[in-house]
Amino acid sequence: MNMDRFNLTADEYLAETNVIFYLNDAVTQLLENKEEYTQFGVVRYFAEYFTSVKNGNHVLFREFSYIKATPHNRSSFLHIFWKSFRPIGKNGDLLAMLEYSSLLQLLCPDFPIEVVQNTARIVLMEDATDCLMSFSDFIYAFQIQLYYKEFVETVSVIYQDLISGKNPNTVIVPTSTSLELLSSTANQEPDAQEGVDTSVFCECLEGLCERFKHKCPSTTAIKEILQCCQRVTFYGFLMALAKHEGINQDIGALPGKSELLIDPEMDLELERLMAQVSISPTSNSSSSALGLKEPSKKGSPRKSLHHRKKIEMESDCSTEETDSSEN
Repeated sequence: MNMDRFNLTADEYLAETNVIFYLNDAVTQLLENKEEYTQFGVVRYFAEYFTSVKNGNHVLFREFSYIKATPHNRSSFLHIFWKSFRPIGKNGDLLAMLEYSSLLQLLCPDFPIEVVQNTARIVLMEDATDCLMSFSDFIYAFQIQLYYKEFVETVSVIYQDLISGKNPNTVIVPTSTSLELLSSTANQEPDAQEGVDTSVFCECLEGLCERFKHKCPSTTAIKEILQCCQRVTFYGFLMALAKHEGINQDIGALPGKSELLIDPEMDLELERLMAQVSISPTSNSSSSALGLKEPSKKGSPRKSLHHRKKIEMESDCSTEETDSSEN
């Protein structure tokens, strides 16, 4: 329990926890689906909604605008993505950018491909979006790109200004035009191997963190990264953020790299399901074609991600994960 909340005013607490945002969404969902929810009572509906928010499964199958609306939503989505597709990493599979995009769209149908493309650039350090990436490399870079999305976009503009010789003390808020320009030129600069001076870059980022209204990495972590070298490239900096264990702990959505592919709860469920298959009547019958196929129909390592709406979409996600884990 966070005891610092007692030091906040009522308005500060509401802003910090985004209570008003969730109340508005809960009421909106209730009004849009009142025939379904009023059958078992409004009180129960609100209790289940906020329990879902607390448990972090409220973002499943929601629109991207909802997922990115709060830091808690972003970290919850990261955690669900890891839980759902961990078998990909455990199996050692390498996937392309478009394949990761497809997986994300199983959980969020309108998840923008631009976020996945920017993640691929962090992993590959260049615009080679057709190359294959490991689950481990992708998910930590994806975490930085999603959770610190606005921070990364602003740092991009600052980096380009430093390259072009503009005033490094000016903190610029990125516009849609500047971000489009960055996307088209980020990998065309001749400084790709040289980067910018880390002391100047660090000074700019410290000022940014002091003024930034969105979430940003701790200045301590940023200094630790930048003090290790004299010059740094933009994507080199982002990769260092992705690999920094302290930043990963601050976000709190993913386990450390040594435990990324370990999920005792899910593994225990898989063992239990496999044990049930091994003692089922089908497994004791003759080895007919039907008998051999039956275990694959019953066995599933997936822990159900419950959601009252769009059950058919959840089934698709389950199939995807089961197929990954059985390869």
